[in-house]
Amino acid sequence: MISFFWNLLFFVIALGILVAVHEWGHFIVARLCKVKVHRFSVGFGKVLFSRTDRQGTEFVLSAIPLGGYVQMLDSRAENVPQDQLSSAFDQKPVGQRMAIIAAGPLINLLFAVFALCLMYMIGVEKVKPVIGEILPNSAATSSNIPIGGEIISIGGKSTSDWNQVNLEMISHIGRSAMNVMIKQPDSSFEKNYTINLTGWNFDANNQSVMASLGIVPFRPAISNTIGLIQEGGAAEKYGLQVGDSITALNGSPVTWDSLVEFVQANPNKMIEVAYVRDGESMLQDVLIGTRVHDGNIVGHLGILGTQAPWPENMVIKRQLSVIDALAQGVAETWRLTGLSFALIGKLLTGDLSINTLSGPISIAQGAGASASYGLVYFLSFLALVSVNLGVINLLPLPVLDGGHLMYFLVEWVKGSPVPEQIQQLGYRLGAAVVLMIMVIAVFNDLGRI
Repeated sequence: MISFFWNLLFFVIALGILVAVHEWGHFIVARLCKVKVHRFSVGFGKVLFSRTDRQGTEFVLSAIPLGGYVQMLDSRAENVPQDQLSSAFDQKPVGQRMAIIAAGPLINLLFAVFALCLMYMIGVEKVKPVIGEILPNSAATSSNIPIGGEIISIGGKSTSDWNQVNLEMISHIGRSAMNVMIKQPDSSFEKNYTINLTGWNFDANNQSVMASLGIVPFRPAISNTIGLIQEGGAAEKYGLQVGDSITALNGSPVTWDSLVEFVQANPNKMIEVAYVRDGESMLQDVLIGTRVHDGNIVGHLGILGTQAPWPENMVIKRQLSVIDALAQGVAETWRLTGLSFALIGKLLTGDLSINTLSGPISIAQGAGASASYGLVYFLSFLALVSVNLGVINLLPLPVLDGGHLMYFLVEWVKGSPVPEQIQQLGYRLGAAVVLMIMVIAVFNDLGRI
């Protein structure tokens, strides 16, 4: 329950920031074009806070934080006095109207640059992408990729950490092969490996893109000392505590991996747990709980082991100057933008399943998780979502900014507006498509819970 409210809190914070940024883009360019703005609203529904400035614009914070809007003077929607027509949105030249609409998505991209720049100025620790395991009978197995090797580039794009590896692998969905440059274990020698992607099936609901190719990142060993206990789990119910070191199950010594394997294979069974607490050996009978994993019921104790520290040579601390951080922010935003458009294309061609779409539940979970790791990770999350918000709004679907831009572009080419009947039909179709995508995304979210 605590995690639910934590996720909800940072979902509201993240969405509020991104919506405010998006609408501010429309607002500031409208002001520059001398369009009268009636209301700048973050959220919908009941007004919680309101303030009116000297130019008559009402700034509003509303109760439902699922969007926002900028209401401008428009003679198509209201009776505008003759002396105010020059301040109406619809009376402005088509170029100015296009600039006002495009400003929302574009400011989201600029905000991503800002967030990433700030992240790198603060400093972020990242882990080198060293391979810890190759899963048997996988694409990586047949390519003879070495365990312990460091992935330094994919498809010619540099990969200094696992996040970049993940993005570059995703960009190869739908292709027949992927070239991976790997720095050999305990050597500076670099070698290129080609992974055959024919028949590659990536199910985002059940596995990561790396696991689907058979690549498991290196992680320090996990000991049997309990580092975290799940609230309401079997371990908590039977009195196990953080710091207890489990030595045996049913009299048999265990490592962390064998402990996990044994517990998962014995749901709803009573077992004897031997452990050490403050130097004293103790025994406790525990009824193993259950959870669903990959559609199967498995045993669950509700504990996490303690991970050993990362080797110093594998952790990179990146703290950049303002200029370097800005350059890095621009480069990463450009890459994320290109990847977002590419993934939308893969969805349309069928190379990427609609099951990969994420909705508000996944975004809330991502917001809460990133915030729990610290400010720099939350900034990275904001940048990613801001890019996606900007890209999605640029799609040529009526009801989205891109749809308005499409109509204005036609008007600019032919010299007259698109007929009102056609615009209204487009808005209805666009709204239906957007609603359908939202429903699919929510169902995907519910399936991942």
